[in-house]
Amino acid sequence: MDRAERTEENMLQRPGREEREYLKKLDIGYSYRLARNMEKYRCNETLGYRTAGSRAEYETGEFLYEEMKRIGLQGVVKDKIKTDCWDFAGARLSYRSADGTERSFELAGYQTQFDTNGPKEFRLVYAGRATQRELETLDIEGKLVLADINQRDEWWISYPVYQAYKKGAAALIAVQESGYGEVHDTALNAQDIGGPAEAAAFSISRADAEILKRELKETGELTVRFDARSTVVRDGCTYNILGTIPGRDAGSMILLSAHYDSYFDGFQDDNSAVAMMLGIAKALLESGYRPEKTLLFCAMAAEEWGVVNSKYDWSTGAFQEVFTVHPEWRGRVIANMNFELPAHAHGRQDKIRCVYEYVSFLKEFIRTVPGPEGAYPDGIGVAYPVETWSDDFSIAISGIPSMVNDFSSGTFMETHYHSQFDNDDFYQEEVYYHHHVLYGMLLMAFDRTVIAPLDFSLQLACLGRTLDTGLARQAGIATEEFLSDVKRAEELAKKVYALVKQANDAAAAQEREAEAVKGRHETAAEAKGGRETADAEWAEQEGESRAAVRERLAGMEQELLALFLTLQDQLVRLTWSDEVVFPHSYVQNNLRRGNLALDALRRDEPDTALEAIYEIDNNRYAFLFGREVYDYFTDYVLKQDPERLQWGAGRVMGHEHLYGVIQSILQKQKWEDCGYEEEIRVLSGVQANQEALLHEAVMKEWEVVRQTAERLSGLLGRPDWRIQ
Repeated sequence: MDRAERTEENMLQRPGREEREYLKKLDIGYSYRLARNMEKYRCNETLGYRTAGSRAEYETGEFLYEEMKRIGLQGVVKDKIKTDCWDFAGARLSYRSADGTERSFELAGYQTQFDTNGPKEFRLVYAGRATQRELETLDIEGKLVLADINQRDEWWISYPVYQAYKKGAAALIAVQESGYGEVHDTALNAQDIGGPAEAAAFSISRADAEILKRELKETGELTVRFDARSTVVRDGCTYNILGTIPGRDAGSMILLSAHYDSYFDGFQDDNSAVAMMLGIAKALLESGYRPEKTLLFCAMAAEEWGVVNSKYDWSTGAFQEVFTVHPEWRGRVIANMNFELPAHAHGRQDKIRCVYEYVSFLKEFIRTVPGPEGAYPDGIGVAYPVETWSDDFSIAISGIPSMVNDFSSGTFMETHYHSQFDNDDFYQEEVYYHHHVLYGMLLMAFDRTVIAPLDFSLQLACLGRTLDTGLARQAGIATEEFLSDVKRAEELAKKVYALVKQANDAAAAQEREAEAVKGRHETAAEAKGGRETADAEWAEQEGESRAAVRERLAGMEQELLALFLTLQDQLVRLTWSDEVVFPHSYVQNNLRRGNLALDALRRDEPDTALEAIYEIDNNRYAFLFGREVYDYFTDYVLKQDPERLQWGAGRVMGHEHLYGVIQSILQKQKWEDCGYEEEIRVLSGVQANQEALLHEAVMKEWEVVRQTAERLSGLLGRPDWRIQ
């Protein structure tokens, strides 16, 4: 028994003919070879890289454009999008040691502007973690600065880079101590920089950095030769590549997406995802699958970066595709399946991470597709809501309900991610095949729905559960009334989803019965006109029946999708660390931390107070970096053009500027018998501001809840939910 037959045998509730034909045509080897073939297009001959707006990205897009046409996708186009462009040709640092040994190191790059125009001599200094205090006593004017960072657990690279830049450094060379690139001491690592292009940065491995640190320990400074070319050009362009499988209903669509730019070889992130997307398309086409909805397959550019000097500088290709190039997709695309790093298991359980509204549908669906026991001993689960790590967030806030194969919680992110170890040495074929099966089946499940299976009850329930009633009462909120209205809206949402599920279940049952009848029809018709005639006659009859149902429910689907967009606009906010939260959750965090800080100062416990203040907005950066640096990275979120903030525009609700308070407490810790009256006064004012903001946030949420209940009630009153 081959793998397709074993998978088919294990299918619990979906033994349909179309699934069987899809499994027979699934060619995992095709997808693997395609992923490897993408690696030949590179900016840096040694390390790889296919960066936003680069020649390598363009050539990869051309390759995928031709491949989409070759496998039979229709209407293949190159959607032009605006992006800032980055090309990293390479960076090599070399020097001659005291014993005459010539040493040379390959460096990774960040999206910054730095071109030596051939080898050039620099002085190199070591600056620890390159905080303000560590740089104060160093002469770094025109020099290269070697610094340790831990971006996952401490601070983003943009802060020490900008701190060094403002003090005159030529460039900062970062060493990932931990957090990323942990797979091996020779691992290079790079992330998006999130800062101005002129503040230059590169990355060196821990192994190579240790050699340099030993030299610098003896000499203090070292003369090195640096040959680097990293170029950034603003306001350029790149292309998303889009192909389709037309459906019977051209007005309803499903979008599959993955990004084709990368750091290093990018086998997992995201070659294998693009290849899987096209592998699914190829199997569907070869199996003869005739979709009800039009299926869109989009290879997106500029995901890893695409905007200079923005905190929200990734997911540019996706953001531009859905907000600028195809805003008409809103209200027509019922689901987006985005793929990231799908050829590696990121935990004992496989998970689909989705918007709140598709949790119910997905939990029902995953019971029908078991995960591979070897790779996922705990099966398949559903996580929510979507995160900002990948393109699905940009797509969701545009009004298209989205999901992604969950990847962010696994150790791969801390070990191999964005390093030269992201290659096919860590390819897991069983996982890759499983994801082809899982998402191919999920695509068919969405395609068979006659109305988008959106359930708003979970988001409403979470809205109520996350409200801190104590804090809300202090802010003047009638919490019992608010929660009562939330509960009413939640119950209405459950009733609407029950009707949606009833309609889709009835359509599915009708389809199963139709397939059985079709078999009998074919047997009789083949005797008269042959199999092809039978298929054509039945498809016409089946299509007319389904079209009538879709037409009857189309208006209600439009209202459901419009409500989804409203809730994305009104209830989705971001913390300063890019966590997706409700508006009230954002404020509650600040209030709780502020209360802890105030109580600690009143007890003369400054350390405890500082620990609490560290978690308020972005104030952690006020501890170790200068006021100019802190203000710069605060203002460029609050005051920058929304076009350059992309998916972050308007999502952060405000900012409490506590730089002065922090510095004052740090200074007073050195003294004896000092009071904190002034700091308490300032923090008390902050708490008053936050209470007012909480009141405003909850009142707006309350209005959204009431309007949602009214819209849901209207949907319940609509006629003709049943499939005839």
